[in-house]
Amino acid sequence: MMAQKETIRSLNDELRRDLTRGAAFMTPGVAALGPDLAERIFDAITLYDDFCKDSDPYGEHDFGSLQVEDHTIFFKIDYFSKDMAMGSPDPSDPSLTKRIITIMLAEEY
Repeated sequence: MMAQKETIRSLNDELRRDLTRGAAFMTPGVAALGPDLAERIFDAITLYDDFCKDSDPYGEHDFGSLQVEDHTIFFKIDYFSKDMAMGSPDPSDPSLTKRIITIMLAEEY
């Protein structure tokens, strides 16, 4: 179980650092901030490492909250089957899992 959690955490960290490792979506609120601020938000997410028990109780690095300028930003990583029809049967197996990161304003959560 611990090895599976470590694999999931590593895959999630890879997605945060390289959004092409899955799919990334930003909410309308983030998009409305404009491309320059959105780029700063994406950059901040790639550097994010403030995971704690409150925001990451399972140690999978699948959720984070950060401040960019005067905006509180949340990101959330979800795991889907490759065909996107349902949740992944095994999030630790990249051959079975499509990772989706959603980037949103805190008030959109």
